[in-house]
Amino acid sequence: MVSPDSRKPAATSDAKWQMSDRFDPRSRALADRHYNRQKVGTPQFVPPGRCLVLYAKTETGEAFWVTSWPFAEYVKHAWAGAWVCSAFRNEGAALSSDLIREAVAITRWYYGEPPSMGIVTFVNPPRVKHKRDPGRCFLRAGFMFDGYTKGGLVTLLLPPHLVPLALAPIGALEIPA
Repeated sequence: MVSPDSRKPAATSDAKWQMSDRFDPRSRALADRHYNRQKVGTPQFVPPGRCLVLYAKTETGEAFWVTSWPFAEYVKHAWAGAWVCSAFRNEGAALSSDLIREAVAITRWYYGEPPSMGIVTFVNPPRVKHKRDPGRCFLRAGFMFDGYTKGGLVTLLLPPHLVPLALAPIGALEIPA
């Protein structure tokens, strides 16, 4: 359930995600199994700067998500200013596309209106499980192909007008500052 005001958390939430942080050992264990992990085992697994870390545990598995929001002046790719899904790993917690839509809605709850660039993610096709479309779960969640980075990563974009209404994570008591 989402409130009419997209910034306010709903009274009840069907969310699977709960707030986490860049040092959460549960999320770190999942991050250690993610293909873009820089240094397996180090306590921090999130890029520097503004971030939202989510963790989900269901009867069927677990997942983690990171939205980074780097300051545009420090970004070297063409999507400066966008929210960035810098990591997502689902080990059976729910359908990946549903978890992605929900994580984006919680990102909106946390940060407010999406930036003009929306939210992007970068996929390294040789490093993910082979499927017809690299980033297929993101495509099923509404993201669109938006080109390649200079390094050859597939860029998937969800423009701001398609970002779902805000949704509070499990246990949220107030609107973030």
